[in-house]
Amino acid sequence: MYKVGITGGIGSGKTTVCRVFEVLGIPVFYADTEAKNIMIKDTELIEGVKSAFGKNSYFDDGKLNNKHIAGIVFNSETELAKLNALVHPAVFRAFDTWAKEIKTDVPYTLKEAALLFESDSYKMCDTSILVTAPVETKINRVMQRDNVTAEQVKARMNKQLSDEEKAKMADHFIINDEEHSIIEQVLSLHRHFLQVVSTQK
Repeated sequence: MYKVGITGGIGSGKTTVCRVFEVLGIPVFYADTEAKNIMIKDTELIEGVKSAFGKNSYFDDGKLNNKHIAGIVFNSETELAKLNALVHPAVFRAFDTWAKEIKTDVPYTLKEAALLFESDSYKMCDTSILVTAPVETKINRVMQRDNVTAEQVKARMNKQLSDEEKAKMADHFIINDEEHSIIEQVLSLHRHFLQVVSTQK
């Protein structure tokens, strides 16, 4: 199965782009959403989190104690890296399981992940797409979506690689600046991927 990774900085609109691919019948694995699910389902991950951050990481009913975890990792790059080192392999396992369940008549799949390059999960894909948008556009989108300040958005942006850094690793690009047509760009890439897949058969 041909695997396409797709990423973009916060506010780039990568989820919107993924929805267009889904309309075309392409299955999408949303890594960030899945990460939240496996935090309470993957027993190996759960034990790892408890070992690294204490039994208080989970409530008695099995739910994740987000406040406890955030208090530890929010201001510590070391602790955040420790959490990511536990979560990323679990997400990789979930993606492998998901991919194996996809019907064989599907030409390719998409893996959507905010940290596609930071986590090295792009190496599990055959090719990658970077969704970009002007910085001010991204900030305004996140401010409206999450009801936060520009400073808060910038702080979150600073925790991710810049578009320039990601562009060095990406194979394809979609510009989501509200001037270029997303649909036309997705259709163009879709045709390209279909052609690649057909030549591999």
